[in-house]
Amino acid sequence: MFALSPPSRTVLRDLLALAWPVVLARIGIMTMGLTDALVVGNHSGEQLAFHALAWAPTSIVLTTAVGLMMGVQVMTARLLGEGREAEVGAVLRRGFVYALQLGGVAMIGLILLGPWAMRHMGLAEGLGEGASFPLVVFALSMPAYLISIAAQFFLEALGRPKPGMWAMWVANGVNLLLNLVLVPDLLGIGQSGAVASAWATFGARTVLAVFLVVYILRLPEAKGWGVFRRPARDRVVEREQRKVGYGAGSSYFIEVGAFAAMTFIAGQLGAMQTTAWTIVLNVSAIVFMVPMGLSAATAVLVGRAYGAHDRDGALRAGLVGIGVVTVLGFVIALIVWPTAGLLTSAYNRDAALLAIAAPALALATLFFVADAIQVVAASANRAAGDVWWPTILHFVAYAAIMMPLGWWLAHRMGVDGMVWAVIIASLISATLLTGRFVRIAKRLPVAGIRD
Repeated sequence: MFALSPPSRTVLRDLLALAWPVVLARIGIMTMGLTDALVVGNHSGEQLAFHALAWAPTSIVLTTAVGLMMGVQVMTARLLGEGREAEVGAVLRRGFVYALQLGGVAMIGLILLGPWAMRHMGLAEGLGEGASFPLVVFALSMPAYLISIAAQFFLEALGRPKPGMWAMWVANGVNLLLNLVLVPDLLGIGQSGAVASAWATFGARTVLAVFLVVYILRLPEAKGWGVFRRPARDRVVEREQRKVGYGAGSSYFIEVGAFAAMTFIAGQLGAMQTTAWTIVLNVSAIVFMVPMGLSAATAVLVGRAYGAHDRDGALRAGLVGIGVVTVLGFVIALIVWPTAGLLTSAYNRDAALLAIAAPALALATLFFVADAIQVVAASANRAAGDVWWPTILHFVAYAAIMMPLGWWLAHRMGVDGMVWAVIIASLISATLLTGRFVRIAKRLPVAGIRD
């Protein structure tokens, strides 16, 4: 299936050229959150608890909103494939409008409901109050961050992912600098460590958005793309852009919500098991950034082929993306598996904790490949016009199967049981989504279709 015929070699070259900057940009997202946690945690354990609690609800809302922006990437790639370069600026303009709308709603909702929820969740005394103001500050950065996401998706679809990568790491530098200055309160402002770190994130996200928007506006091709002119209404493209976003956003919400529920299940087992599960989940999330980057690159190539009415090209791009991520998933698993003890000890050296977390992390390497395949296959499906089936299959695998199975196995096998639930759910998701993509791609008429 993955024999390197000349067309496949071309797709592989294009995929890797597009994927590595996207992967580094996605890793940059995780690094920003890790930097916040390390700086705040070294300043105060209590402030780290405030920071983590404030971050949790914003991360669910933010992840869902990022999925809702996915239409910018897919529709830009499709229009390029159709040879409609002069219309891609309209996709970006709509993306910016959606970003402001989604970011504004998310910001207002979190500000109005977040502090109230924190105070009524039954948290230990003082935790809800301490997390409320950092949550408000995190909420303020939502519009800017979604603007940056729209700009990154646009550049990636154009085959220009490097500016987004560099911008993300510049923003990481800004975030680190602001954390080092604000968290210890070197300026004498008098804010707590969690609040100061949230302001550092706000500053970094604002810098990221401004940098990317200015970069795009200064590109010589921007005028030809229609970035500066108000576009004529194209209800078909508008509807498809929203539909792709609805599908991706729903999938992201289902996955994030399911794994959040698994954390509550771990909480039923005890503090030690909860910490062990958190370590496993954190390492797995960092690993997940690699297939996330490859999924974006695969979606761009499949979207271009779909737009060009190239059925064989769409199938080839999707299968090459799945093949590459399978190999990378195996390589990463082979690296993490023997070093699981070392990786978990970086979080905490308590012997009792390591006895639970290290074997669980080693076991978790069994779902790295399946998890990688399913996210790439889901993106390939959406880029090929199959928007809602990936969402349905994610619900089946992660909500209908993983959550109840995780609860059942957790109370019989502990954290290892929860990991087995993820393994089973990921295998089911990967198998169904890959089969779905092959079926959809083979059924695309050579002349192309438009839903």
